[in-house]
Amino acid sequence: MSTTEKKYNEAESWVAEAETFRDSVGTMDNTGKRQWVYPRKPKGKYTNYRVIVSIVLLIIYFTLPFLKFNGNPLLLFNIIDRQFFIFGQPFYPQDFFILALGAITSLVFIILFTVTFGRIFCGWICPQTIFLEMIFRKVEYAIEGDRNKQIKLDNQPWTSEKIWKKSLKWAIFILISLIITHIMFMYIVGYEEVFKIMQEGPFAKPTNFLVMILFTAAFYFVFAWFREQVCTMVCPYGRLQGVLIDKETINVFYDYKRGENRSKWKKGEDRAAAGKGDCIDCKQCVVVCPTGIDIRNGLQMECVNCTACIDACDEVMVKVGLPPGLIRYASEKEIENQEKFKFTAKMKAYTAVLVFLIGFLGFLLYNRGDMEAKFLKPPGSTFFVRDGKITNTYNYTFLNKSNETKTVVIKIIEPANGEITSGGGSEKIVMKRDAMVKGTINVSFPQSQIKLSKQNLTLGVYDMNGELLDKYTTYFEGPFKFQF
Repeated sequence: MSTTEKKYNEAESWVAEAETFRDSVGTMDNTGKRQWVYPRKPKGKYTNYRVIVSIVLLIIYFTLPFLKFNGNPLLLFNIIDRQFFIFGQPFYPQDFFILALGAITSLVFIILFTVTFGRIFCGWICPQTIFLEMIFRKVEYAIEGDRNKQIKLDNQPWTSEKIWKKSLKWAIFILISLIITHIMFMYIVGYEEVFKIMQEGPFAKPTNFLVMILFTAAFYFVFAWFREQVCTMVCPYGRLQGVLIDKETINVFYDYKRGENRSKWKKGEDRAAAGKGDCIDCKQCVVVCPTGIDIRNGLQMECVNCTACIDACDEVMVKVGLPPGLIRYASEKEIENQEKFKFTAKMKAYTAVLVFLIGFLGFLLYNRGDMEAKFLKPPGSTFFVRDGKITNTYNYTFLNKSNETKTVVIKIIEPANGEITSGGGSEKIVMKRDAMVKGTINVSFPQSQIKLSKQNLTLGVYDMNGELLDKYTTYFEGPFKFQF
């Protein structure tokens, strides 16, 4: 009995140990040298579902930069010009507290989601997985063929067949990387600016052209050569897995209690009587794995939960007349106790929290107010007294965050009996959508009403329907008076 098989039988909590370094790190050999992974083209129920999800996400990625809402980009993160739009709503540096709260909310969401549902994100939603498996790898299958043909092609000398196939594949990879880069930049500067840069040519804006080339080269490097090592060596999410998951976390698991002891298939054999498990050691779960691991060695950091091994194993089980599900979505506790999946109270609680966090983040995005107003005294300014009134001057800054032009007026909320005169001569202030307005006002109070040298003053900005859009509390200066 091998070391691994003993561990299956003896360990109370199954944590399988790889027998060799090659089994432990599927992309390296025993010396630490890169070992290229040739995954077999997957097929099956989960693969079909993943293709549908990937198509939807790719359509969203390639079309979102061209969509507008109320004349604004649906999604734009122009850091250079400080223009940010989320779902067509403009956001400003003043709103970055929402970004901070959103980042904290997202972090909590990731932790709870991983604790409950494992690495479903990695296998189903992650851009690295979708671009690699659903675009670049499919181009590779179409040109070079499946696993065995790729291995044969790489091992043969540089014949005319190998040269044209490799050249065609690399050329298409470069083209795809170029397209991905241009779409990515559309999320930053907008599609109009990207098309403008393309029309002007590389010499008009050499810096932009150089950045485009560098990002295209980075995408090409990642998807043509680095590939699964992004997941196994670079991505921090895989390393978080080890501290976030527990025995109730859903992951892709091999049912070792049903599968061991593994043995080759013999037709007509009573495997149960012979003390053999359902695993026929066909290694189809290994050859389809895009990270080159053996799922039978237990939960591993390199596993991205892509479900290719589930489809491969189910196909074999059906062919040999054994029930599918030897590899499946399950929790470690479910495998240990041979229980059916249960949506536990903890999972329900965490899911409820996840829904709440999504709602909270949506509330932050949509409840930030249509306007921001500030009233500040000019530096070095003080009050002046005229006709029995004390007057202070204020500079105002209004930011219209809405998608419509607004006409507003300024009113004193507290204290009462004040008077406002505008430096522009008009009480009404017109603000265009997504624009900032600055100006000056004088605020006066009867001299008898001002009892303190400084007292709070609250000014409000109202629309023409009398609705308060925003208010700001500052201070009003008056002459110093001795109090006895």
